[in-house]
Amino acid sequence: MLRSGDVACWLLKASGRPAELPAGPGAGPVVLRRCLRRSYRLGLLSAGQPCVLWVSGRLDPGVAALGRIASEVGQEAGGPVVDVELTALAAVVARAALVADPRFAAAEVVRMPAGSNPSYLRPEQWEAVRELFPAT
Repeated sequence: MLRSGDVACWLLKASGRPAELPAGPGAGPVVLRRCLRRSYRLGLLSAGQPCVLWVSGRLDPGVAALGRIASEVGQEAGGPVVDVELTALAAVVARAALVADPRFAAAEVVRMPAGSNPSYLRPEQWEAVRELFPAT
């Protein structure tokens, strides 16, 4: 079972780049609402924690934005949700580059790509991502 000390950064997935997330230099942060799966992990998630947006699919998979959890977990008709404040990166931190790093290779998003939100990064995995951040 995951514990709060295991989580250095939350990883929220999208099946493509959200239209509301502007790309390019100088684009400021935006707040997006993301759907979550009911699980014990929701009790570990709180406002202010770092998070990244992982875009899956064929076109530029990897970390597309970074930011923070901007709200406590809420409820909508479809289930739990959370607001995240994200800033798009100038370029995606590519999945291939991350998987090539032994610190990141065992990340949950690699082991279980079809897993649900929220996923997470351990401290060494978060460090691997941060080292590859392009200028924002």
